[in-house]
Amino acid sequence: MNDAYAKHEKDAIDEFEKKGYTARYRYENDLLINLETHKNYKPVDVTIVKEFRYEGMSNPDDLSILYIIETNDGSKGTFLMAYGPSADTDTALFFKNVPDENYHRK
Repeated sequence: MNDAYAKHEKDAIDEFEKKGYTARYRYENDLLINLETHKNYKPVDVTIVKEFRYEGMSNPDDLSILYIIETNDGSKGTFLMAYGPSADTDTALFFKNVPDENYHRK
């Protein structure tokens, strides 16, 4: 992980926004939804370009994962979710169902 955004999710989000990853998404009913265009995506429609895991500064149990995403229609953005004990299991399952060949961990 690049030291420039190793400590805070916001630093990574800012860095990837500069590279054109400006879309924001939400998870709902087994779909990832682009907040601007309202297009929805199944796991097969999503490519994970990179992922970062973070521990909370004041509480190590506050865990999050930041996904850098590209979709099959060219949308590029980020998705931040909790993981570990406080994770939403449906959202975690969505990302687990992204096909292995769609994970491009650079």
